[in-house]
Amino acid sequence: MEEARPCAECSVRDHALCGTLSDAELVGLNRIGRRRRLAAGETLALAGEPAEACGNVLRGALKLTAATTDGREQIVGTLYPADFIGRPYAERVEFTVTALAASEICVFPRGPFERLMEDHAALERELLNHAFAVLATARTQMLTLARRSAREKVAGFLLDMASRGDAHASRGTSDGPISFSLPLNRSQIADLLGLTIETVSRQLTKLKAAGLIALPSARGVTIRDQAGLRMLAG
Repeated sequence: MEEARPCAECSVRDHALCGTLSDAELVGLNRIGRRRRLAAGETLALAGEPAEACGNVLRGALKLTAATTDGREQIVGTLYPADFIGRPYAERVEFTVTALAASEICVFPRGPFERLMEDHAALERELLNHAFAVLATARTQMLTLARRSAREKVAGFLLDMASRGDAHASRGTSDGPISFSLPLNRSQIADLLGLTIETVSRQLTKLKAAGLIALPSARGVTIRDQAGLRMLAG
């Protein structure tokens, strides 16, 4: 379902790509933007199909997947509030985009968005910075998968999840425990980190036994000792 909503109501405006625009400049973006809600498991775009839109994640979580040569699905990335979806000027969708949880995105038709960028250098520059940031993150992830131990990978993943805005909302004090719900199940975490499900479960259990985290539910996590977890992450 899509609906028009003004940028003034956007919950991620200050952190998203369009945060570089002034109120006056946002008028054009608001004119072409539409809110779209996705149910958990709903696909936004399929790899290989024509790239018709791009946008900002407003809430929820989505995954980027590619098909391996043997037909399996491989998670290559995840998207969270304020992250940008899609590639302007790309004719085809590179990765399949699917909602991991109930999500909402602000969708921009690709053609009008490209023309808007041509009129607003700040937006085009921010998109370039975003592309470089995504590339840097991908390189860091490759290094992580190649050199880190299983415990370091799981600890780093939990710290990344804890850095998200939704997690900080549950924090009582700046240095207190931080609780959040994992957007991925253990099988998906294993795919993302290059581990087995058993290894992910074993490492989570060890972190819990060490008093660094609590696991109140299947996907619920509370980080009790962020400094200690960061030391383990390397």
